[in-house]
Amino acid sequence: MKHSKLFILLTLFGSLAGCGKPIPKEKSLYIGEWQEKAMYLLITQDGSVKYKRLKDGGTTSVDGPLKGFDGDNFEVGLGPITTTFVVSKPPYKDGNGWKMVVDGLELTKTD
Repeated sequence: MKHSKLFILLTLFGSLAGCGKPIPKEKSLYIGEWQEKAMYLLITQDGSVKYKRLKDGGTTSVDGPLKGFDGDNFEVGLGPITTTFVVSKPPYKDGNGWKMVVDGLELTKTD
């Protein structure tokens, strides 16, 4: 995932920029709350994304609008300030639940 120190601006200006792009019907399985012990990801129908990851003793977080999908990957941000979430395995059924692999971590849908 490409990170920028300017993601603080996403939080500051997110409310001014309005909502992200609504999730397309063909990507509706992405909607929901996804977790793993070191990562939290929330994707809402209206295109809002909240992300938090613990790694190497630090925390990275993103709170911003969805800009769109590129294949299975998706981009979040405002204008030139963006991050791309690399989805190596899109949402899939695993037993009675759903999983997805984002930025190398297997997340479980919790809602």
